Amino acid sequence: MVLRPAFLRAPWLHFLLLGVLLYLLQARLFPPPAPVVGPLPQSRIEALTGQWVALTGRTPSTEELAGLKRTELEQDMLFQRALTLDLHRHDPVVQQRLLLNLRFLGLADADSSDADLFQQALDMRLHLGDEVVRRRMIQVMEQLIVASNPPAAPTDAEIEAAFEARSAELERPPRYSLQHVYFNREREPDVPDIALRIRDSAMTPQQALPLSSPFLHGHAFRHQTPEQLARTFGAVFVDRLMGESTATGVWIGPLRSAYGLHLVWLDDVTPARPAQLEEVREQLARDLTQQARTQALRAGVERLATQYEFRL
Repeated sequence: MVLRPAFLRAPWLHFLLLGVLLYLLQARLFPPPAPVVGPLPQSRIEALTGQWVALTGRTPSTEELAGLKRTELEQDMLFQRALTLDLHRHDPVVQQRLLLNLRFLGLADADSSDADLFQQALDMRLHLGDEVVRRRMIQVMEQLIVASNPPAAPTDAEIEAAFEARSAELERPPRYSLQHVYFNREREPDVPDIALRIRDSAMTPQQALPLSSPFLHGHAFRHQTPEQLARTFGAVFVDRLMGESTATGVWIGPLRSAYGLHLVWLDDVTPARPAQLEEVREQLARDLTQQARTQALRAGVERLATQYEFRL
């Protein structure tokens, strides 16, 4: 016959064990409700739609609008999570923003310390309606999510694979060294005669420069890519220039730009060429790292979203 200690037969122990069991079952069968995010007010939906129209020139489809709303709710989720973790209480950007708001509203007591004023702003819940605070907290949460699962640095093999896949995109553009004589719009009727005079007299750029109108950006450009030239003269000018002969030491044009007409002298043209891996290795590494960070952030946001209830 097995003898059991007397306390094992005590009723209070049975009630205690039963209570623990019921507590564990309740937590498993009836978990606390997940925090709710959404739905968005109609004003925010209209603002999202307006931004989409401004960017694309058309209204979003039903699926596109659902995606916009989901993204916005995920931002709200990150903000909520940051507040739950009290991140706003320890962030200097948030503190300075709320102190600025409090003083702007004329509610700051000159004798109060910054710490007291900050607490006053929090008590007034100023942080909940401030877009700068919201964006800052979202940024901090995104940094925490990526830091919790940091992506590995890209390997040499990954860099080489990206180089092969993006070879056309990475091609080194042509570069132009040129000088020009500029004619503003008031002088355009005289341009054919002046251009003929310059050519017939075989003028050099230095000799022709006195015939130019003043040009804010200068009259000589060295080793410029088409993109750099387009920022100065406009895309139409660059398209015409690239369509001309690449012969150097001759006058081209007149070519039209956003400012007027230009008679162009090509000093040198370096043709486009394929990139070398070592030239773009750092760029590829940065791009791959950014892609990995984006993927890590997306995965982290999706994991966090499982803990919330989304109402579209």
